[in-house]
Parts: sequence; structure tokens; C-alpha cells
Amino acid sequence: MTEDELLLREAEKIAHAVGRMFPGLCEVVLHDLRDPAHAVRAIEGGLSGRAVGDPATELGLARIADPAFPDVLQNYPNRFPDGRPAKSTSIGIRNAGGEYVAALCLNLDVSLLGSAAHALARLAATDEQAPLTESLRARTADELRALVEDYATERGHTPRSLPAGAKKDLVRSLKERGFLELKNAVPALTDLLGISRASVYNYLR
Repeated sequence: MTEDELLLREAEKIAHAVGRMFPGLCEVVLHDLRDPAHAVRAIEGGLSGRAVGDPATELGLARIADPAFPDVLQNYPNRFPDGRPAKSTSIGIRNAGGEYVAALCLNLDVSLLGSAAHALARLAATDEQAPLTESLRARTADELRALVEDYATERGHTPRSLPAGAKKDLVRSLKERGFLELKNAVPALTDLLGISRASVYNYLR
């Protein structure tokens, strides 16, 4: 068996194995570039409708004509005869003399992937922004304390020295953000702000 034939025989194993790994999605074609008129040596997947013995493609002919043709053309856009978009990769196989004797080509049907991507994009899409910012994480007592202290510091006060109007606004804001649902939130606020429970409930009216 010649070296060229050995290379083709080994590449044929790869063509069938890779094609069978992605049935219905990827076509794998092995071209025998020594015989361009009947170049298709093996085909797995059959997405293009070609068969063993069919001629080489334009790319195959270009590779035969030009020894300097790139060894690998990766992920270039292509199209099947029925119009479906494809993503293709062509791998040239050289013998010991540096001559192209074969090409292993993968044609991935991306029409299904495109539809899936569109569906996922629609699924992930959101509508208008909510009227307030919502946090989905659980509130904690430490976070409640930090918010009260930050609110007071920004206004040049301690929590207890805040004016009554500021305390009222703070209590209402904490209520809107769900912090008063915390266990013992009201006692914590009375201690932080130096007010009575009655004042807290009065602020919420």
C-alpha cells in the first residue's frame, strides 16, 4: 500500500467517526485530491446530498492547483444546496513530499442552532424596567443596620440625631424595600433611631 493510500484510509476512519458523533447536524466529507473528477472518497451525514464518487468542490480544486494553499480553513460560512446556512472547516492532508493528497471537510448545519439561539434570546428578553429596583437576595439584620447608618452618615448625623422627618422617610423606605419583614426589624429600628414602636408605626401610616 502506498503512503498516499494509507493516509486516505486512516482519514476515512476519522470522517466516519466524527460524522457519526453528530448525526443530522454535521456532514463530514473526505476528498481524494488525486482524482478531482471523483474526489469524494467517503461521506458521513449526507447533508449536502453528495455521494461517494462526486467531484471536488471549488475549494478542493483550488487546493490541488496551489501547493501554498492554507492547510486549514477554519469556520468559514457556507450554504447547503437547499439554502440552509452552514459553518465549514477544510483540513488539507499532505504526504511526505508536501503534496496535497486529501482534504477532510466538516460542514455544520447551523440553521437549527440559529433557531435555538433566537428562541433563547426571546426567552431571556425582558420588558420595561420595574418602577423600583428589586433585589432577589434575602435581607439581613446586618444589612438593615448598615443602611440606617449609611443614611445618617450621608446627612451628617448619627441615626439617633436624625430629624424626625428624615427618620420617617427612612422607615418608609425600609418598608418599601422589604426590610420591615425581617424578624425583630421594628425593635432593631427603635434601638437604632432612638424612637418608640408607636413612632415607627405612626411613620408608616
